[in-house]
Amino acid sequence: VQLQASGGGLMQAGGSLKLSCVGSGRPMINYAMGWIRQAPGKEREFVAAINWNDNTDYSDSVQGRFSISKHNAANSVTVFLQMNSLKPEDTAVYYCAADIRGSEYIMNLEADYWGQGTQVTVSS
Repeated sequence: VQLQASGGGLMQAGGSLKLSCVGSGRPMINYAMGWIRQAPGKEREFVAAINWNDNTDYSDSVQGRFSISKHNAANSVTVFLQMNSLKPEDTAVYYCAADIRGSEYIMNLEADYWGQGTQVTVSS
C-alpha cells in the first residue's frame, strides 16, 4: 500500500485548508484511513479516521472543526481532511495512515501503513 498526501501549506488562524491522501497498491475499499499529526517537539497525535463503512472518529481537539471523508475508486481511495477554523496549535506535520483492521489501529497510532507527511502551518 502506498499513501501519498498533499494539500498542506501556510494559513492564517481562522482559515481553512484541505488535505488529500491517495491510497493505492491494492484494492482499498475495506481499509480504514486516517490522519495523524506531529507538532514540533511533541509526540504524534491522532486527528481523525474513517472506517470502511464511513464511520468517523475525531480527536477532541479537532471535533467540530475538521471533517474527514473519502472517495473509493476501483483500485485506490482518496481520503480528505477539511480543516476549518484553524488555530496556531494545529501547526504540525500531518501524516496519512491506513489499516485494514479498522479505525482503532489508526486511533492508537498502530496503523500498518503510513504516508509521508505534509506540513500545515497556522500563523496567529
